[in-house]
Amino acid sequence: MATIAAAVAAASSAFTSLHLTRATPYTRRHIHTLITSSLSSSSSTEFNITFAPPKPKLNKPEPSLPINPNSSSDIAELGDQLYIPWIVRDEKGNLTLQSTPPARLLHDMANASTSKKNNKKSKQIASKAATVGPTAEPKYSKAARRFYNENFRDPPQRLSKVLAASGVASRRSSEELIFQGRVTVNGSVCKTPQTKVDPARDVIYVNGNRLPKKLPSKVYLALNKPKGYICSSGEKETKSVMSLFDDFVKSWDKRHPGQPKPRLFTVGRLDVATTGLIIVTNDGEFAHQISHPSSNLSKEYIATIDGEIHKRHLIAISEGTVIDGVHCTPDAVELLPRQPDVPRPRLRIVVHEGRNHEVRELVKNAGLQLRALKRIRIGGFRLPSDLALGKHVELNQANLRALGWKSQKLDEVKT
Repeated sequence: MATIAAAVAAASSAFTSLHLTRATPYTRRHIHTLITSSLSSSSSTEFNITFAPPKPKLNKPEPSLPINPNSSSDIAELGDQLYIPWIVRDEKGNLTLQSTPPARLLHDMANASTSKKNNKKSKQIASKAATVGPTAEPKYSKAARRFYNENFRDPPQRLSKVLAASGVASRRSSEELIFQGRVTVNGSVCKTPQTKVDPARDVIYVNGNRLPKKLPSKVYLALNKPKGYICSSGEKETKSVMSLFDDFVKSWDKRHPGQPKPRLFTVGRLDVATTGLIIVTNDGEFAHQISHPSSNLSKEYIATIDGEIHKRHLIAISEGTVIDGVHCTPDAVELLPRQPDVPRPRLRIVVHEGRNHEVRELVKNAGLQLRALKRIRIGGFRLPSDLALGKHVELNQANLRALGWKSQKLDEVKT
């Protein structure tokens, strides 16, 4: 037994610390021959081998390795394949020499390779999700898309109207930009304001800046105009009613993220000395409808008069006057009762034509001196009594209907 143990120790040390002299690698059959010859001969048997440079050895003695009884049959079956010996510690803690890797090692290697593949797949999926971004909109049938386009999608609009709605400039200024060739649609210069475009699909540039795809939401405001402000949105005007909406425009991004700021303008005009109700919006269609004479919206004013008012004055106002070649008569004229806190007499005058300076001309033609003029009602909407000068309030659906606004998209207005 001592001879067998010495032969096994010599074979194991040859596998681990010796450099074989053959140019070709030793196969399992060759190694089997070496091992069997070592077992059959004495410890003085010489092998045709050369030693590699010695490695540093530990002081612990090297244990003898018992040979697994199944290894000889495995070695015989493998033929000329390259043999790689495995030194494994068995269940009892003894070191054995076998021809196959231990099952525990194969199991750990399989789990490690699987986890690496799973990690790679997860990283690839995460990178693809980061690059792709939000998923594309699902494709619907032609019937569903046709129904959506006919009932919900905004139809193409004139280019000048789209520019004005996007806040680029007023309608007239937008037409001038188009005529000057400073507007491109889908890469081509467009000089026709009537060109129908869709901001969501067409690529529009103005002075090299891309027009946003989304138009701002429709805004409807009622302002209690103070005295001394003019109804103009020009940049040269230092005291325009538009300056009263600076805070509203600045806070637009917080209330409507992702939408461009609206370009506000007044519906109609009030004289610089006239106070009271005026509508401010960014909806050109709405402004055109309620300001057109065909709407027949009545407008109610309170006129404060210097001096006494007699019956003949009321008759003269009710008979009307000629303005710009057109005879204008009011719908109603009424002398309001005196109030303790208002020392001057007041007249309630209702008109519907809304011609320039109509109420002032009616009062002047009757021989009266106008002290102050305030508009308190347009159509069925009356100026809130608690709305201070220079303040505004947003209009809801009921207010817009009171103004005579007839549109199929009133549901889009936020109450």
